[in-house]
Amino acid sequence: MNDAERAFAIRRATARLCLRLGWAPLHEFALPNGRRADILALRPDGGFACIEVKSGPRDFLTDSKWPDYRAYADALYFAVDQDFPLDLLPAETGLIVAVGLEADLLREAPSHPLASARRQALLRQFAALAAGRLAALEDPVGVASLRAALRAE
Repeated sequence: MNDAERAFAIRRATARLCLRLGWAPLHEFALPNGRRADILALRPDGGFACIEVKSGPRDFLTDSKWPDYRAYADALYFAVDQDFPLDLLPAETGLIVAVGLEADLLREAPSHPLASARRQALLRQFAALAAGRLAALEDPVGVASLRAALRAE
């Protein structure tokens, strides 16, 4: 399995874990600071969990952007597969390990609550993205036509 396939498998298993935990996950969430969270999940308590998927040690060691996600989540997690050397991951983050189609939350992330104004802004962005993706699934032709019309203006 190559890195892209491994990352996809980890992402799918992690999304299933999120759903089991009652979290609402969105993939590829563009944060206001220009970074992109692999998964941003809205938890039942209204908090946000940012989940950074790592396909292997090289992926983790060459990516130093992960501290930038903290400002936009109440908790930060890494999701890896069972073969990942866990001692590489920072202890101050949560840990999710994927095995096949399932994943387990092995370590809770420390909480660092967002400011109320930031949480409200992030919640509006989260809701708009989720609604837009749902609309695209329900009416792909209509959404594509609207996007084309907006580009033409």
